[in-house]
Amino acid sequence: MRIPLTPHGLPEMLLFTALLGGAGAAGVLWVPSPVGPVAAFLAGATWLFVMNFFRDPDRQPEVAGPGVVLAPADGRVTDILDVDGVPFIDGRAKRIGIFLSVFDVHVNRSPVAGTVAHTAHRPGSFLDARDPACADLNEAQDLGLMVNDGEGGTFPVLVRQIAGLVARRIVCAAKKGRTLDAGERYGMIKVGSRTEVYIPHGRVASIDVEVGQHVTGGRDLIARMRVHSREPQGAAR
Repeated sequence: MRIPLTPHGLPEMLLFTALLGGAGAAGVLWVPSPVGPVAAFLAGATWLFVMNFFRDPDRQPEVAGPGVVLAPADGRVTDILDVDGVPFIDGRAKRIGIFLSVFDVHVNRSPVAGTVAHTAHRPGSFLDARDPACADLNEAQDLGLMVNDGEGGTFPVLVRQIAGLVARRIVCAAKKGRTLDAGERYGMIKVGSRTEVYIPHGRVASIDVEVGQHVTGGRDLIARMRVHSREPQGAAR
């Protein structure tokens, strides 16, 4: 069965294929047994791990329609918090944080349907992505989306890619003016990392995940928004 791989990982995949392929060949051809075959096996296993990290499976949302907020990445929900002074949103927002381990798919997907109106890179530290302080201190990339409210207006939603202890490169391929569908690929974070979604507090209708829950990017529902301003606000954690 063919496993789709993301083009964002092409430089690393070519590099590791050359290095590990050469190491494996050298182990088989020139290093005496049993050290040579063992070294070749380890090189092959490492190559498979690297290729697995860059996998990019096709996904279909479990729920579609206005107001749906999908998981922007595979991983474990680490926090659901109210935060103030969020860039682009310029006010109070609900934050849903997701930690991506090295075994998760690291391709990021748009949590909502909207038009890219804001991008910003923040240099910073490389704390472990499970550390709560990483949300404020680590290198990060913001993507701001304007969501249609169905009444001729729009409102903002922010998704943030955060580098981790090992992750040292964030890829954000979406540019200003581009329209993204909910669940559409737009970038990735290489190796362990964190992705966050910020929804304006007054637009939160429900939060549909819990801390500790593992979610699948581009497929699982994590929240619902009040798209129309006349809709009553539901109880949100």
